[in-house]
Amino acid sequence: MINRMIGLSRINKQLVMLFADSVALVLILLASFSIRLGYWYYPESDLVWVIFGAPVVASIIFVRFGLYRAVIRYIGFKALWAIVQAVSLYALVWGAIGFMVATDGIPRSVILINWVLSLLAIGGVRIFARALLSENTNFKFLMFNFELNGKSQGDKKRVLVYGAGDAGVQLVSALSHSSEYNPVGFVDDLKELQGNQITGLNVYSIDAIEGVISKLRVDEVLIAMPSASRTKRLDIINILESYPVLVRMLPGVAELAEGKVSIGDLREVSIKDLLGRDTVVPNKELLSKNITNKVVVVTGAGGSIGSELCRQIVFLKPKALILYEMSELALYTIEKELSNIGMHSMDLYPILGSVNNKTRLTNVFKRFGVDTVYHAAAYKHVPMVEFNNTEGVDNNIFGTLNCAQVAIDTGVETFVLISTDKAVRPTNTMGATKRSAELVLQALSAKQSDTKFTMVRFGNVLGSSGSVIPLFKQQIKVGGPVTVTDVNMVRYFMTIPEAVELVIQAGAMGLGGDVFVLDMGKPVRIDDLAKKMIRLSGLEVKDESNPDGDIEIKYTGLRPGEKLYEELLIGDNVSETDNPLIMRAQEEMLAWDELEPILNDLQIAITNCDQKKLRELLIQIVPGFKPQCEITDVLYNEE
Repeated sequence: MINRMIGLSRINKQLVMLFADSVALVLILLASFSIRLGYWYYPESDLVWVIFGAPVVASIIFVRFGLYRAVIRYIGFKALWAIVQAVSLYALVWGAIGFMVATDGIPRSVILINWVLSLLAIGGVRIFARALLSENTNFKFLMFNFELNGKSQGDKKRVLVYGAGDAGVQLVSALSHSSEYNPVGFVDDLKELQGNQITGLNVYSIDAIEGVISKLRVDEVLIAMPSASRTKRLDIINILESYPVLVRMLPGVAELAEGKVSIGDLREVSIKDLLGRDTVVPNKELLSKNITNKVVVVTGAGGSIGSELCRQIVFLKPKALILYEMSELALYTIEKELSNIGMHSMDLYPILGSVNNKTRLTNVFKRFGVDTVYHAAAYKHVPMVEFNNTEGVDNNIFGTLNCAQVAIDTGVETFVLISTDKAVRPTNTMGATKRSAELVLQALSAKQSDTKFTMVRFGNVLGSSGSVIPLFKQQIKVGGPVTVTDVNMVRYFMTIPEAVELVIQAGAMGLGGDVFVLDMGKPVRIDDLAKKMIRLSGLEVKDESNPDGDIEIKYTGLRPGEKLYEELLIGDNVSETDNPLIMRAQEEMLAWDELEPILNDLQIAITNCDQKKLRELLIQIVPGFKPQCEITDVLYNEE
């Protein structure tokens, strides 16, 4: 029966409630007269119309006060106060009509009895209905919903909740009992909810958002739509961006695993929310192919990508996971984190070591019988590598070469290189070294077939060390200015977990010497990103058109080695894979016999700290390398 009621359309529920109220009001009037007179009362003559016409009077008043707009399951204090007002006015109006129509008059006590019984019936029915319809019949919780917080409402932040579903209602309930927030309304896309009331708050359409924000003096908009797609969230954020309100949101369904919403779940809008692309369900077979029951090494295990690789690998149940890292602190941090997760009978080995120490690598690979290598050890900060050219070349090229040669010598089955979009037509040393590392693996792959070498190329990841996002947040927090290198700078972005998930799958697709490219979605203008982050913080951009704004954007110019646009493909020869976010690129390579002498010369240039020769050789290996700046190595001496 209850399920059938819940399944009724909105208009049918309203008609049922109207009918129930009408019957109740007639019975209450008969009971009022009977209580006053001391016997069962049956109306006669003119009182028949006064009593049986009462629902007409009441319905006009009840509709005016919104009693049939409130959603019963979420009825709250404001709705109950509206009932008190509506019933009180009805009792007075009915009494006045009765005195005017009834020739014999109406006892004044009948009006009082009618008022009391009507309040109990109209309000009580709704509270009881809420209890029945609620998924959690908890009267303590209900009573909480009806309480008023002791703090003045005027001192609280006025918040508008986008999403009038269960998550939004739970959030409003939590906010109502806080000392900081005063929920003032809902916004929802469902037309059947618009114009109604939930927990005593009006539900508005998105089309009316501008007027609602102004009329209700909204300070913050809270997006409570955990099940919405990333694309849908982006559409909402883009709409709200132009208004002077702070925008925050609840995380997705996966992060709200328990299904209970609290104020603590709210977070600021992140760059992840601004990407607007939904993730693709991973292929579980590909995820486990090179990991489950295998001995796996992650070089650079303490870095942004390396640590996330380790986190995901742990849950794919390898036989053993070797954390290879040169930073003691980074190694300690990731080893401690993984130890707390639980290893599923997996052996975990933290190994301090540099990829430039070939002897150390050989001892580790032989000792543990490594099956799979994910090579994430690299210097990746573009300006920093420009200032330290020799170390960048030594680590990124020869560190990769060492790992690859040891992998071949010790019978490693699969070797996956974490590459970068900066390897494509590079303008900096870092990009040139990563493209050189790709060429090294392609050349070694062509020489033998026992170890499969795979390269996975992608753009910027969110939250990595040196990322622009945390920098912008910090700059906004202190009042600016927000620093952007160039107004036209464009970058691709992807979340670290998504990138790593795709890396693992791409690595399992490799046949030997493959270069895989991840679909990074639409490129993001860094200037637009900075402006969005300012506006979504509830602040205004300060510029010539708005000199009274809050945060200024300062353009600092390109740093050494930076370029305006990043690319993912060197040529146009690319094919699709089973995963729409992973593409296989067919690109030119160098034979090992051609590459080896250049590598030998590079090694000599590093030893001699010969910066000019180093650059000449990088251009020779990577013909597309067009340096954006002069040599800026801090040890470079032109003489």
